[in-house]
Amino acid sequence: MGKNFLKFEYLLLFAVFTIATCGLVYELVAGTLASYLLGDSVKQFSFIIGVYLFSMGVGSYFSKFLTKNMLNTFVEIEILVGLIGGLSSVVLFLLFESVYSFQFILYLLVFVTGCLVGLEIPLLMNILKDKVQFRDLVSNVFTFDYIGALLASILFPLVLVPKLGIMGTSLFFGMINVSIAIALCFLLKSELKSVYLLRTKAIGAFLILFVVYLFSNSILSYSEGKLYGENIIYSNSTPYQRIVLTHNKSDYRLYLNNNLQFSSTDEYRYHEALVHPAISMAKRVDNVLVLGGGDGLAVREILKYKDVKHVTLVDLDEGMTKMFQTNSVLTKFNQNSLNNAKVEVLNKDAFVWAKNTKKQYDVVVVDFPDPSNYSLGKLYSWSFYSTLKQILTPDAVVVVQTTSPYFAPKSFWCINKTMMEVFPQVDAYHAYVPSFGEWGFSIAMNGFQTNFNTVNRQVEGLRFYNYQFYKFNYFAKDMISKDIEINRLDNQILVRYFDEEWGKL
Repeated sequence: MGKNFLKFEYLLLFAVFTIATCGLVYELVAGTLASYLLGDSVKQFSFIIGVYLFSMGVGSYFSKFLTKNMLNTFVEIEILVGLIGGLSSVVLFLLFESVYSFQFILYLLVFVTGCLVGLEIPLLMNILKDKVQFRDLVSNVFTFDYIGALLASILFPLVLVPKLGIMGTSLFFGMINVSIAIALCFLLKSELKSVYLLRTKAIGAFLILFVVYLFSNSILSYSEGKLYGENIIYSNSTPYQRIVLTHNKSDYRLYLNNNLQFSSTDEYRYHEALVHPAISMAKRVDNVLVLGGGDGLAVREILKYKDVKHVTLVDLDEGMTKMFQTNSVLTKFNQNSLNNAKVEVLNKDAFVWAKNTKKQYDVVVVDFPDPSNYSLGKLYSWSFYSTLKQILTPDAVVVVQTTSPYFAPKSFWCINKTMMEVFPQVDAYHAYVPSFGEWGFSIAMNGFQTNFNTVNRQVEGLRFYNYQFYKFNYFAKDMISKDIEINRLDNQILVRYFDEEWGKL
C-alpha cells in the first residue's frame, strides 16, 4: 500500500511540474505571437500576463465546486489544457487576417487556458489532502510548480522558439500535457472511473495534436501567405524576432515581426539617404560603426568609399546577420557586404556593447527598428546617446533613422530633440521612400561646427542622393510638431508618442 501510494503521489507531483511548464509555455507563446502580429511587445506581454494570472485566479476559485470524481476531472482538464493550449497558436495564426475581433479571440484563449491551469493545482491538492500532511503537500506542490515555470522560461527563448518555432512549441507542449493524461489513465486505472473512455479521449486528443504538428509548417506557410499576400521564400523564428522574406515579381520584401523592413525596389533610397550625408560630411572615415542594420544594406553603401578602412556592425540577432551573409538572393542585394574583409559583425546588445567598448569611431550609422516598444525605445534615449558620445572621435558624425516626420511627427522630433541634448550640432532631414512614404533622419556633429552642406568626399553612381543636403532639409507645416519632451530611460515618452501616432493608421 505504501509503495502504491508513493507512486501515486510522485506521479501527481510530476503532473504539477508538467502543468507549470506547459502553462507558462502557452502564456509565452501567446505573448510572443501577439507581439509578432500586433506589435508593442511590452504592452502585449503585460496584458497577456495580467489576463493569464487573473484567469488562473478564476480557475482556482471555481475549483472548490469540483468535489466529485476529482481524479477523473483532473485528467479531463489535463486533456483540455493540452488541446486548447496546443492548438492556440494554430488558431491565432489562421484567424489573424480573417477575423475582425482578433484580440478578443486571443485573450479568450488565454483566459480559458489560464482558468484550466488554475483549476488543476487546487484540484490536485484536494486529491492529495487526505494522504499527505498539509505542510508537505503545500511545499511539494509549489516546489514542483515553480521549478516547472523556471524550466519553461529558460527553454522558451534559448531552445524552443529557435528549434520548433511558435506554432511547433505550443503543439509539442500540448502533446506533453496530453501524454501526462494518457500516463495517468494507464498507471492509475484502479483509481479512475470510466477509464476506457478517458483513455480514448486522451489518445484521440494526442493524435489530433500530432497530426496538426506534422502539418504545422504547411499551416504556417498558408497563414503567413494570407498575412503577407505574397510568395514567402524564407521564414525563420529567432530568439528575438520572426523573419519573413517574400517575393512578388521583381520585388523582394523583408518583414520582421510582421513589420516591413525594406522592399528591394526602393530600399536604395532609404539607405543612400541614411549613409551618404554622414560619410560625405565627416572629416575622417577610417572607422565606421553601424548599429542595427543586420541586412548589410547600409554597410554596402559605406563600402563604396575607398578611404573607409574598417566597419563594425553591431546587431543583436545572429539569425538576421547569418541570413544576409549566406542567402544567395540577399547577398546580391547587399553586394556580399557582410563578408567583406573590412567588416566585423558582432551579435551584441548595442546598449550594453556601447558601454563596454574601448574603440572610437569617426562615423556612426544608427539603423535600429522603430521605437515600437521599450526595449527599442531605450536605444533612442538621452542615456544611449550620451554613451554613444563617449566612443566617438572628436570630429565624428552620427546619423540616426528617426521614423516618419509625416506619419509620426512627435516621434520624429522627440528623437531629434533628445539628440540635441547630447550633441553640439544636430540637424534633421527626410527622403521619400515609396514603400514607407516620407522617412526621416537626424544627423549630429560631435565636436565641431560645420555647414551641413559640406562635402568632403563623394562617390559616383548613386541612384538617389545627390550630395545637396539642403534639398532634403525642408519640412512642411504638416511635418512639424512642438512641445515635445526628451526621451529618457525613466519615462520612455518616445514609445508612447510612437504608439499614439502609428496606432491611428
